[in-house]
Amino acid sequence: MARVCKHGYVSGKVQGVYFRQATAEEAERLGLDGWVQNLGDGRVEVLFEGEEAAVHELAAWLERGPSAAKVDSVELQEQGVQGIAGFIVRR
Repeated sequence: MARVCKHGYVSGKVQGVYFRQATAEEAERLGLDGWVQNLGDGRVEVLFEGEEAAVHELAAWLERGPSAAKVDSVELQEQGVQGIAGFIVRR
């Protein structure tokens, strides 16, 4: 299976609603590597890589996020694989 990487931003009510931690839990469940962090402008930034099907599954999950979130938009772009091991929540 091909390994792919996506990087991007999630906008909406995505801070203070458990979004980063829920993203990390979903990424780990899917066997993905990468990171997620809050930005000062209210968005969440995310980078994740792994098997193509799992990457697509997390991308679809980001469209809705955890139950308390209200996602307005997800902007993801494919980029070169980074070779990251594990998934972390950046503070």
